[in-house]
Amino acid sequence: MADQYIVGVAGVLACLLGLIFLYFHSLLRFRGLSKLRTPATGNCDAVGAADIIIVGAGVAGAALAYSLGKDGRRVRVIERDFNAPDRIAGECLMPGGYLKLIELGLGDCVDDIDARHVLGLVVYKHGKDATLSFPLEKFESHVAAKCFHNGRFVQRLRDKAASVHNVSLEQGTVTSLIQENGAVKGVHYKDKSGRLLTAYAPLTVVCDGCFSNLRRSLCNPKVDVPSHFAGLVLSNCKLPNESYGALILAEPSPILFYPISSTEMRCLVDIPSRNVPSVSDGAMVHYLKSLVAPKVFPELYPAFISAIEKGNIRVMPNRIMAAAPNSIPGAFLIGDALNIRHPFTGGGMTVALSDVVLLRDLLRPLRDLSDASAVCKYLESFYTLRKVVFSAPTGPVMEDIQQACFGYLRLGGVFANGVSAIFSGLYPSPLSMAFHLFAIVLYGVGRSVLPFPSPKCLWNGAKLVWVASSILLPFIWSEGVRQMFFPLTVPAYYRTPPGSRSITA
Repeated sequence: MADQYIVGVAGVLACLLGLIFLYFHSLLRFRGLSKLRTPATGNCDAVGAADIIIVGAGVAGAALAYSLGKDGRRVRVIERDFNAPDRIAGECLMPGGYLKLIELGLGDCVDDIDARHVLGLVVYKHGKDATLSFPLEKFESHVAAKCFHNGRFVQRLRDKAASVHNVSLEQGTVTSLIQENGAVKGVHYKDKSGRLLTAYAPLTVVCDGCFSNLRRSLCNPKVDVPSHFAGLVLSNCKLPNESYGALILAEPSPILFYPISSTEMRCLVDIPSRNVPSVSDGAMVHYLKSLVAPKVFPELYPAFISAIEKGNIRVMPNRIMAAAPNSIPGAFLIGDALNIRHPFTGGGMTVALSDVVLLRDLLRPLRDLSDASAVCKYLESFYTLRKVVFSAPTGPVMEDIQQACFGYLRLGGVFANGVSAIFSGLYPSPLSMAFHLFAIVLYGVGRSVLPFPSPKCLWNGAKLVWVASSILLPFIWSEGVRQMFFPLTVPAYYRTPPGSRSITA
């Protein structure tokens, strides 16, 4: 009995000692966690760890978060506003972009948002037309351009990102990057209550769009604004060819139409920046009614006038910015934050999704992102590889170029098909782009000087060559001649993943 009593007392004491141990262990652990949350600078609180921080949850940010989360990365997304965006851009996803969406496992994001199936673009000028059909013969019937309300599409992408368990989405405004010893370690941001926080990760991807406030920290932006769009939504009307968008090359403003739902049509009027009428004083209404409305299709005229009178006219600057990134360890720039094309090309979302696919594929072999310098050097290949993805010349809309383009497209065959292949994002190639632009110039010069070259005709031809060169050559120079046309000669093209030997060992 005594032995049993001693054993029982010892057991009780052991239990008490175990409970005391657990208590102090938990207390010490709690204090350790508290130290991790000690303000990093001033009144900033540090939040939990992640492998990758993504700034912005637009098309590029949400798609990247989903794809990296599916690859097992811990992703923190910080977005300024989770309400559905209300924009007059980002409404047309080219066929090449739709294929990238499918490749990312996000093809269903265009379902149930009343997206329209568009097969190409019809260009109109002086009563004649030229049809630009996307080269879709080798693809399944569902592959086409998809046109929709931008906000509906972005919300579907965000929902998909949020469905991945290791992806966290947080509302906040990133104010600056955290830099230490020449490398980015994370971000400072304000949450929706205004509290200043910090978040840390080995890699920060900035994709906060064309109005990025972090761009200047990571690149040398040279933004040009050649024109503005005046945007309207037309209700209950149809284009002459319902499966195609329409571009009217009119003076003083080209007009673009495409469907964004089963009952709505987007109308974009391109106005040179030097003479954009004011909306507030009624000058824009007068401009649209007196100078633009007479050029609109008769079947769309009543809906066009009705949309103007409703007063919901949106004006947006058309920005152009070549990619000029600085290689900074720990940070990366993609999408419109890196590179902006004129919205008339319709390539913004296609480029953004192509960036996401490329970056995802480059990151897949990397198990550890902690060596920021090695990762940065490896990811330099991204900026060379993306040149092959999609490039398009941009510049002010000029009558001579318009006329030459229109005539070139009317030739049909290989001429129109080559342009549509680039425009659709299905077969992007800088070499093909340059070939067709110079072919358009030669066509325009030949059309100008034949059959009897006069001094005036020769002068017009020389001006056409000058205009085309002023558009293409600065673009090629800013993007990089070797990167665009001879990527295999660029050392960054052959970058291997850091630690790849240990991975394959």
